[in-house]
Amino acid sequence: MISHLFYVDDTLFIGEWSRSNLKNLTRILRCFHASSGLKVNFFKSKVFGIGATSAETSNWANILGCEAGSLPFTYLGVPIGANMNLVKNWKPIIDKFHSNLSSWKSKTLSFGGRLTLIKSVLGNLPAY
Repeated sequence: MISHLFYVDDTLFIGEWSRSNLKNLTRILRCFHASSGLKVNFFKSKVFGIGATSAETSNWANILGCEAGSLPFTYLGVPIGANMNLVKNWKPIIDKFHSNLSSWKSKTLSFGGRLTLIKSVLGNLPAY
């Protein structure tokens, strides 16, 4: 079984680490190309193997014609595979949050307005 996440022109395929899944994924991508005329840029693509050796991940990435990636990595600004119990892994998210809240906004808004702004920014950070 292969699952997926789409975000604009970004796609993340998730599946069991097996040769049959790799073959099915290549077939799916070939069908996508044939039906839409759009082609996947494998130079910008990566394969991540959770619980697999780096040699095995590299081998499977070579079959697809892309790079082997390693954990943790960032997907749409959110760390994937990182230990989120550590404060240092939250730093990029907190920094992005601070950059979205300029100082003048917090000074001119009421307390309720600030809460609404904070909820809005926090709720949309993963999508942003």
